[in-house]
Amino acid sequence: MSGLLAGKRLLVTGVITDASIAFSVAKLAQENGAQVVLTGYGRLSLVERIARRLPEPAPVIELDVTSPEHLAGLADKVREHVDGLDGVVHSIGFAPQSCLGGGFLDAPWEDVATALQVSTYSYKSLAMAALPLMSAGGAVVGLTFDATKAWPVYDWMGVAKAGLESASRYLALHLGKQGIRSNLVAAGPLRTIAAKSIPGFDQFEDAWTARAPLGWSLTDQEPAARACLALLSDWFPATTGEIVHVDGGYHAIGA
Repeated sequence: MSGLLAGKRLLVTGVITDASIAFSVAKLAQENGAQVVLTGYGRLSLVERIARRLPEPAPVIELDVTSPEHLAGLADKVREHVDGLDGVVHSIGFAPQSCLGGGFLDAPWEDVATALQVSTYSYKSLAMAALPLMSAGGAVVGLTFDATKAWPVYDWMGVAKAGLESASRYLALHLGKQGIRSNLVAAGPLRTIAAKSIPGFDQFEDAWTARAPLGWSLTDQEPAARACLALLSDWFPATTGEIVHVDGGYHAIGA
């Protein structure tokens, strides 16, 4: 076995279609020597079908990150396929429609709470559920969308991502003593299922393709996936609490 992740055992969440960043992470991880276990929720048969498109068909575990029962049983279910984990990929986000598309001032707390639980708190929940399987040198990697700014139509999901970025720093603080890293990849806009659910998302697309210094492809998930692989690998042993921007350089350019 050879490759950047040779011998690594990874848990990858968030594979819904082969256009998702998580699918690209799983594919490249296998191509670079890793064993991959996927999680899915709701449309499990769809995830299982997509899993068969990977270089090696990957097992799929049902996981609702808002369910204490699912989280408590995660480690045992993963052990049915691998004897431990070296990395966990958090690619989970959801907000009710009231929380997106310009409804920031009107979204009710119940919907906002759902967005925060699924998109923010789940980062910590997933890490803790997987922790019994991890040892020093392990890594948790999540996906964000630059939360240092207020974006049109992103609304409460932007708040949730800001919370995610903070949660990653706190996870880095508290898991560092166990030798486990926590980092995020801030990807530019991509035409994923999640993006299609945001009214007005084309505003991001137009801005990025016009202004990113390196240019930006709305349909190429591989650059973001490669960054995830690098952070999961042994090549960043002393990096934690970091956010790596994979956005063509857009975040560094003024208006």
